[in-house]
Amino acid sequence: MTSLRFLTGITTSGTPHLGNYVGSIRPSVQASLRADVESFYFLADYHALIKTDEPARVQRSTLEIAASWLAAGLNPDRVTFYRQSDIPEIPELTWLLTCVTGKGVLNRAHAYKASVDKNLAAGQDPDSDVTAGLFMYPVLMGADILMFNAHKVPVGRDQVQHIEMARDMGNSFNHRYGQHFVLPEAVIDDAVALLPGVDGRKMSKSYDNHIPMFAPREQLQKSIAGIVTDSRAPGVPKETEGSALFQIYQAFASEAETLTLRQAYADGIAWGDAKQILFERVDREIAPMREAYLGYINNPAKVEAILLAGAAKARATSQPFMTRLRHAVGLRPLGEQASAKTAETAKSAKAALPTFKQYRESDGQFYFKLVDSGARLLLQSPGFANPKDAAASMARLRELGVLAWSTAHSNWPAPSDVASADIQAALLQLAEGH
Repeated sequence: MTSLRFLTGITTSGTPHLGNYVGSIRPSVQASLRADVESFYFLADYHALIKTDEPARVQRSTLEIAASWLAAGLNPDRVTFYRQSDIPEIPELTWLLTCVTGKGVLNRAHAYKASVDKNLAAGQDPDSDVTAGLFMYPVLMGADILMFNAHKVPVGRDQVQHIEMARDMGNSFNHRYGQHFVLPEAVIDDAVALLPGVDGRKMSKSYDNHIPMFAPREQLQKSIAGIVTDSRAPGVPKETEGSALFQIYQAFASEAETLTLRQAYADGIAWGDAKQILFERVDREIAPMREAYLGYINNPAKVEAILLAGAAKARATSQPFMTRLRHAVGLRPLGEQASAKTAETAKSAKAALPTFKQYRESDGQFYFKLVDSGARLLLQSPGFANPKDAAASMARLRELGVLAWSTAHSNWPAPSDVASADIQAALLQLAEGH
């Protein structure tokens, strides 16, 4: 029986910060110690090329992030620890997934939409300076996850959409070519999912508001002293809600420590004292790792050897799996025939797809319904005066699939024995590309 697989990666586009530590590095190291978990951790250097065109920065960041993970206690003998670009099967899988992923799905990716909205607000062409790499980012992430059939993917709440897309891609491929991919699930720790930076926004290298993970003690104290607070004087009660300082502290402190600081806020603690408490708490956890981190930074050849060994371990899984996937889609020797089982699996998968049926009732209104492969009614539309409107609404549902199961549509009539999960599953199967 396959053990539970966890997978996570960090983009090598800058120096790792406290947000990376509490949101990815620390929980992934903890998960790697579980006897029932098989862990895959990678340095997402292909992803970095979307964000930066500075080769030296990508190389340096790869070393820094690898050193951070190792210094935090990641044991490469217990896990599969690798550099994304050392696994050639990942970009190959990206192309296979591209061929079963609807463009409409990618149009709704948060990063792409944010770039388009920014351009429109500036009165520019919607796709100005938008690279195909940015647009295809979710497919590469999907390949990262699906290549190793990860069950659980620790992410911040802002990354959940990418896990949903990976599920959609895996399901689309499975329905075309038979069952090959596990559909991953996001794992979110709401306490640390979006660690704020010194300005209150999400801590990010892109915003230049981050606190470096292994900054020297003096620099760490200076960075924490720079966290933006309000002008309330000592003795004036302060709220923890919306306080970046408190949120960062909460990500490091125990429940008892958090309650103590919460009371101190209510009692009117001075901001300078609160920042000192935060500094001491963060430094207490990070300080023991600094020496190990510097040891790895000063010995890049050692880190390189660890990553190459990890790549060999990863490819022991990815190479045979890619051979299987190539065979499934028809990329195989000309003298080799598909097995009857494979052909039948693919045929039955396509035959099992739900369908939309449009019709006109005696009231003169136009309707459509969604039925499963056994003709069971899953979803009934309201009436439309114009058949074109009914067709357009049906097309939107078909195109957007599970990602577009909105509140409005969920209020449409469905039989009492049909759960919303049944409808979502059917829409997922019919996502654009089928």
